[in-house]
Parts: sequence; C-alpha cells; structure tokens
Amino acid sequence: MREKKAVAVQYDEALPAPLITAKGRGELAAALEKIAVSHGVEIVRSADLADSLIELDVGSFIPEEFYGIMAEILVFVRKLKEGS
Repeated sequence: MREKKAVAVQYDEALPAPLITAKGRGELAAALEKIAVSHGVEIVRSADLADSLIELDVGSFIPEEFYGIMAEILVFVRKLKEGS
C-alpha cells in the first residue's frame, strides 16, 4: 500500500507557474487534506503526480514538465467551481 501524500499547489495568473505551498506524508498529508476540505479547496487525487511533486521544496514553482497536467487540473477545478 502506498504511503499517503499530499501536495498543495497555488496558482495565480500573476505567478510565473503554479507554486508548491504545502506538502506532507502520512499523518501530515491527512491533516493537509482535512484542512483543504474544511476550507472548500478542491482535491484532485493523482498518486503519480503527488509522487513527483512531493520531492519539490515548499515555495518552489512546479517544473515545466508538469505544466500540461497542471493546466488540465486547473481547468477541471474551474469547471467544478463554476458548476457550484
């Protein structure tokens, strides 16, 4: 069984790329997810993406190789919010 991982990403059009704002494994990942849910933050589950992004430092921008998948996620989340 895979260890639970969570990576929080912020995107703002003023930023050059999505920014890693928090990350954690195990109990910390569960706590991050609970905080996100309590604040109405959409959660997208992608174990492979989390495996890659968890290696980045908090405060760093995601690498260009992840721009495509992040764009798809951002569009998905925007559509969810517009449908609410």
